[in-house]
Amino acid sequence: MKPAAAKMTYDQYCLLPEDGKQHELIDGELFVTPAPTPRHQRFLGKLYSQLSAYVETNSLGEVFVAPVDIVLDKHTVVQPDVLFISQDRLGIVGEQAIEKAPDLVVEILSPSTFYKDLRRKMAAYSQFGVQEYWIVDPEKQTIELYGRTGQELQLIRLFSSHEALESPLLPGFRLAVSSIF
Repeated sequence: MKPAAAKMTYDQYCLLPEDGKQHELIDGELFVTPAPTPRHQRFLGKLYSQLSAYVETNSLGEVFVAPVDIVLDKHTVVQPDVLFISQDRLGIVGEQAIEKAPDLVVEILSPSTFYKDLRRKMAAYSQFGVQEYWIVDPEKQTIELYGRTGQELQLIRLFSSHEALESPLLPGFRLAVSSIF
């Protein structure tokens, strides 16, 4: 019988070299992906600028963009593309990392992260209390909005390129889906 592999911890994760790749730890398993493509970064920049402007104008909290570590527990450290932390929860922002689940996380799908974003990270976000999760699909030009219902994240609505995303978490915020593609 093969012995079970030891789970990597956050302390071990912190010893990894800064090599231009994205490192994430999900339930003790290390995931390494290449740096995002320029196309991915274009979508990310457009989304971040609109969300950040709304949050700042309305003094709702703070928006961060990857890479920034979110330590969900000693075996789970993720780096979503964009995240929002509400004003009353800004205490979770530490010197080195964000130390609990943000209110909102956004992932932009790419071929190298597709499975991880849709399955592994969604499960972690659901488990650790993220309130809202957006999955941006550049190929389909859609955004899936997941919201917390009870103990888990559930699909609330799929927004296509001719629609405007409206977030239950951010009342009054409207994002024309086509504006980021």
